[in-house]
Amino acid sequence: MRKSERLFQLVTLLQGRRTAMTGQAIAEELGVAVRTVYRYIQALILSGVPIDGEAGVGYRLRAGFDLPPLMFQTDEVTALLAGSRMVQAWTDADLAQAAKQAETKILAVLTPQMLIGVSRLPYRIPNFPCDENVVHGLLRKACEQRKKIAVAYQDSEGKSSERILWPLGMIGWGDRWTLLAWCEKRVAYRNFRFDRIQDITVLAERYPLHPQRNLEHYLTQIEGLKDEQRPV
Repeated sequence: MRKSERLFQLVTLLQGRRTAMTGQAIAEELGVAVRTVYRYIQALILSGVPIDGEAGVGYRLRAGFDLPPLMFQTDEVTALLAGSRMVQAWTDADLAQAAKQAETKILAVLTPQMLIGVSRLPYRIPNFPCDENVVHGLLRKACEQRKKIAVAYQDSEGKSSERILWPLGMIGWGDRWTLLAWCEKRVAYRNFRFDRIQDITVLAERYPLHPQRNLEHYLTQIEGLKDEQRPV
Protein backbone atom coordinates (compact mmCIF):
# COMPACT_ATOMS: atom_id res chain seq x y z
CA MET A 1 0.00 0.00 0.00
CA ARG A 2 1.34 3.43 -0.97
CA LYS A 3 2.11 6.02 1.71
CA SER A 4 -0.69 8.29 0.47
CA GLU A 5 -3.19 5.44 0.95
CA ARG A 6 -1.86 4.81 4.46
CA LEU A 7 -2.25 8.49 5.33
CA PHE A 8 -5.82 8.53 4.05
CA GLN A 9 -6.55 5.35 5.99
CA LEU A 10 -5.16 6.98 9.15
CA VAL A 11 -7.33 10.08 8.75
CA THR A 12 -10.38 7.88 8.14
CA LEU A 13 -9.57 5.86 11.27
CA LEU A 14 -9.32 8.97 13.46
CA GLN A 15 -12.43 10.55 11.99
CA GLY A 16 -14.48 7.48 12.83
CA ARG A 17 -13.75 7.80 16.56
CA ARG A 18 -14.97 10.16 19.25
CA THR A 19 -12.11 9.43 21.61
CA ALA A 20 -8.34 9.63 21.13
CA MET A 21 -6.30 6.67 19.85
CA THR A 22 -2.83 5.84 21.08
CA GLY A 23 0.04 5.40 18.66
CA GLN A 24 0.15 1.70 19.53
CA ALA A 25 -3.56 1.23 18.76
CA ILE A 26 -3.18 3.02 15.43
CA ALA A 27 -0.12 0.91 14.58
CA GLU A 28 -2.08 -2.29 15.21
CA GLU A 29 -4.98 -1.12 13.04
CA LEU A 30 -2.72 -0.11 10.16
CA GLY A 31 -0.29 -3.00 10.53
CA VAL A 32 2.78 -0.76 10.81
CA ALA A 33 5.35 0.11 13.47
CA VAL A 34 4.60 2.76 16.09
CA ARG A 35 7.49 4.88 14.80
CA THR A 36 5.88 4.83 11.37
CA VAL A 37 2.64 6.10 12.91
CA TYR A 38 4.52 9.02 14.45
CA ARG A 39 5.95 9.89 11.03
CA TYR A 40 2.52 9.67 9.42
CA ILE A 41 1.00 11.91 12.10
CA GLN A 42 3.73 14.49 11.60
CA ALA A 43 3.26 14.42 7.82
CA LEU A 44 -0.49 14.95 8.16
CA ILE A 45 -0.05 17.85 10.59
CA LEU A 46 2.44 19.52 8.23
CA SER A 47 -0.06 19.14 5.38
CA GLY A 48 -2.72 20.97 7.39
CA VAL A 49 -4.75 18.15 8.91
CA PRO A 50 -5.80 19.32 12.42
CA ILE A 51 -4.64 16.42 14.63
CA ASP A 52 -4.29 17.01 18.36
CA GLY A 53 -1.97 14.77 20.37
CA GLU A 54 -1.46 14.38 24.10
CA ALA A 55 1.13 12.21 25.83
CA GLY A 56 -0.46 9.21 27.49
CA VAL A 57 -3.82 9.88 25.82
CA GLY A 58 -3.30 9.66 22.09
CA TYR A 59 -4.35 11.41 18.89
CA ARG A 60 -7.66 12.71 17.59
CA LEU A 61 -8.99 14.92 14.85
CA ARG A 62 -10.22 18.36 15.78
CA ALA A 63 -14.01 18.75 15.47
CA GLY A 64 -15.26 20.10 12.15
CA PHE A 65 -12.63 18.54 9.90
CA ASP A 66 -14.06 17.00 6.74
CA LEU A 67 -12.35 14.44 4.54
CA PRO A 68 -12.09 14.90 0.79
CA PRO A 69 -14.29 12.64 -1.39
CA LEU A 70 -14.04 8.92 -0.65
CA MET A 71 -11.36 6.86 -2.31
CA PHE A 72 -11.67 3.10 -2.61
CA GLN A 73 -9.34 0.27 -3.47
CA THR A 74 -10.47 -2.38 -5.96
CA ASP A 75 -11.13 -5.08 -3.34
CA GLU A 76 -13.11 -2.60 -1.22
CA VAL A 77 -15.35 -1.73 -4.17
CA THR A 78 -15.83 -5.42 -4.93
CA ALA A 79 -16.85 -6.12 -1.32
CA LEU A 80 -19.26 -3.17 -1.18
CA LEU A 81 -20.96 -3.89 -4.49
CA ALA A 82 -21.25 -7.64 -3.85
CA GLY A 83 -22.76 -6.88 -0.44
CA SER A 84 -25.13 -4.30 -1.92
CA ARG A 85 -26.40 -6.75 -4.51
CA MET A 86 -26.93 -9.45 -1.90
CA VAL A 87 -29.03 -6.98 0.10
CA GLN A 88 -31.01 -6.11 -3.02
CA ALA A 89 -31.65 -9.79 -3.77
CA TRP A 90 -32.19 -11.25 -0.32
CA THR A 91 -33.88 -8.62 1.84
CA ASP A 92 -36.97 -6.41 1.56
CA ALA A 93 -37.92 -3.73 -0.96
CA ASP A 94 -37.10 -0.73 1.26
CA LEU A 95 -33.67 -2.03 2.24
CA ALA A 96 -32.98 -3.07 -1.35
CA GLN A 97 -33.75 0.46 -2.53
CA ALA A 98 -31.43 1.92 0.13
CA ALA A 99 -28.66 -0.44 -1.03
CA LYS A 100 -29.21 0.61 -4.63
CA GLN A 101 -28.96 4.29 -3.70
CA ALA A 102 -25.76 3.63 -1.72
CA GLU A 103 -24.33 1.78 -4.73
CA THR A 104 -25.06 4.79 -6.93
CA LYS A 105 -23.15 7.04 -4.54
CA ILE A 106 -20.17 4.64 -4.51
CA LEU A 107 -20.05 4.47 -8.31
CA ALA A 108 -20.18 8.27 -8.51
CA VAL A 109 -16.79 8.68 -6.79
CA LEU A 110 -14.89 5.96 -8.67
CA THR A 111 -12.22 6.76 -11.20
CA PRO A 112 -12.87 5.85 -14.86
CA GLN A 113 -10.36 3.01 -14.55
CA MET A 114 -12.14 1.56 -11.52
CA LEU A 115 -15.51 1.81 -13.27
CA ILE A 116 -14.11 -0.40 -16.03
CA GLY A 117 -13.03 -2.89 -13.36
CA VAL A 118 -16.49 -2.79 -11.78
CA SER A 119 -18.09 -3.74 -15.08
CA ARG A 120 -16.01 -6.93 -15.01
CA LEU A 121 -16.91 -8.05 -11.48
CA PRO A 122 -17.34 -11.85 -11.42
CA TYR A 123 -20.22 -11.81 -8.93
CA ARG A 124 -23.76 -12.27 -10.16
CA ILE A 125 -26.51 -12.35 -7.54
CA PRO A 126 -29.84 -13.56 -8.99
CA ASN A 127 -32.74 -11.44 -7.81
CA PHE A 128 -36.00 -13.39 -7.76
CA PRO A 129 -38.82 -11.54 -5.90
CA CYS A 130 -40.68 -13.81 -3.50
CA ASP A 131 -43.04 -13.70 -0.53
CA GLU A 132 -40.09 -13.89 1.87
CA ASN A 133 -39.04 -10.38 0.80
CA VAL A 134 -42.34 -9.04 2.17
CA VAL A 135 -41.94 -11.07 5.37
CA HIS A 136 -38.38 -9.78 5.71
CA GLY A 137 -39.59 -6.17 5.63
CA LEU A 138 -42.28 -6.75 8.25
CA LEU A 139 -39.92 -8.59 10.58
CA ARG A 140 -37.05 -6.11 10.16
CA LYS A 141 -39.27 -3.19 11.09
CA ALA A 142 -40.82 -5.12 13.98
CA CYS A 143 -37.31 -5.80 15.33
CA GLU A 144 -36.31 -2.16 14.97
CA GLN A 145 -39.50 -0.88 16.63
CA ARG A 146 -39.72 -3.64 19.27
CA LYS A 147 -43.24 -4.55 18.14
CA LYS A 148 -44.75 -7.88 19.13
CA ILE A 149 -45.93 -10.10 16.30
CA ALA A 150 -48.56 -12.81 15.97
CA VAL A 151 -47.56 -15.62 13.62
CA ALA A 152 -48.98 -18.84 12.30
CA TYR A 153 -46.03 -21.22 11.89
CA GLN A 154 -45.54 -24.67 10.43
CA ASP A 155 -42.65 -26.76 11.77
CA SER A 156 -40.54 -29.36 9.92
CA GLU A 157 -43.10 -32.08 10.69
CA GLY A 158 -45.96 -30.09 9.19
CA LYS A 159 -47.52 -29.16 12.53
CA SER A 160 -49.01 -25.69 12.70
CA SER A 161 -49.14 -23.42 15.73
CA GLU A 162 -49.93 -19.83 16.59
CA ARG A 163 -47.44 -17.79 18.60
CA ILE A 164 -46.96 -14.31 20.04
CA LEU A 165 -43.30 -13.42 19.55
CA TRP A 166 -40.84 -10.72 20.52
CA PRO A 167 -38.75 -10.36 17.34
CA LEU A 168 -35.15 -9.80 18.46
CA GLY A 169 -33.02 -10.24 15.35
CA MET A 170 -32.54 -12.06 12.07
CA ILE A 171 -29.84 -14.38 10.76
CA GLY A 172 -29.21 -14.86 7.05
CA TRP A 173 -28.12 -18.25 5.70
CA GLY A 174 -27.38 -17.21 2.12
CA ASP A 175 -30.82 -16.59 0.61
CA ARG A 176 -32.62 -18.09 3.62
CA TRP A 177 -33.43 -16.20 6.79
CA THR A 178 -34.26 -17.13 10.38
CA LEU A 179 -36.01 -15.00 12.98
CA LEU A 180 -34.57 -15.06 16.50
CA ALA A 181 -37.35 -14.37 18.98
CA TRP A 182 -38.70 -14.70 22.49
CA CYS A 183 -41.78 -16.93 22.36
CA GLU A 184 -44.50 -16.09 24.88
CA LYS A 185 -46.09 -19.53 24.42
CA ARG A 186 -42.89 -21.44 25.25
CA VAL A 187 -41.50 -18.76 27.59
CA ALA A 188 -38.13 -19.24 25.91
CA TYR A 189 -36.00 -18.25 22.96
CA ARG A 190 -36.98 -19.85 19.66
CA ASN A 191 -35.91 -19.65 16.00
CA PHE A 192 -38.35 -19.44 13.09
CA ARG A 193 -37.62 -19.92 9.41
CA PHE A 194 -39.15 -17.21 7.25
CA ASP A 195 -40.36 -19.71 4.66
CA ARG A 196 -42.38 -21.57 7.28
CA ILE A 197 -44.26 -18.53 8.54
CA GLN A 198 -47.77 -18.96 7.12
CA ASP A 199 -49.21 -15.70 8.39
CA ILE A 200 -47.89 -12.69 10.28
CA THR A 201 -49.47 -9.69 11.98
CA VAL A 202 -47.43 -6.88 13.51
CA LEU A 203 -49.17 -5.85 16.74
CA ALA A 204 -49.43 -2.33 18.12
CA GLU A 205 -47.99 -3.46 21.47
CA ARG A 206 -44.27 -3.00 21.99
CA TYR A 207 -42.39 -5.54 24.06
CA PRO A 208 -40.45 -4.12 27.03
CA LEU A 209 -36.70 -3.87 27.36
CA HIS A 210 -35.64 -6.88 29.44
CA PRO A 211 -32.10 -7.80 30.57
CA GLN A 212 -32.69 -11.50 29.91
CA ARG A 213 -34.92 -11.32 26.85
CA ASN A 214 -32.86 -9.60 24.18
CA LEU A 215 -30.61 -10.47 21.28
CA GLU A 216 -27.32 -9.93 23.13
CA HIS A 217 -28.44 -12.16 26.01
CA TYR A 218 -29.65 -14.83 23.60
CA LEU A 219 -26.35 -14.91 21.74
CA THR A 220 -24.43 -15.33 25.00
CA GLN A 221 -26.53 -18.43 25.77
CA ILE A 222 -25.45 -20.35 22.70
CA GLU A 223 -22.22 -21.42 21.03
CA GLY A 224 -23.20 -21.28 17.38
CA LEU A 225 -26.58 -22.89 16.91
CA LYS A 226 -26.84 -26.30 18.53
CA ASP A 227 -28.94 -28.97 16.84
CA GLU A 228 -31.91 -28.50 19.14
CA GLN A 229 -31.85 -24.75 18.55
CA ARG A 230 -31.82 -24.82 14.76
CA PRO A 231 -34.97 -23.53 13.04
CA VAL A 232 -37.73 -26.10 12.83
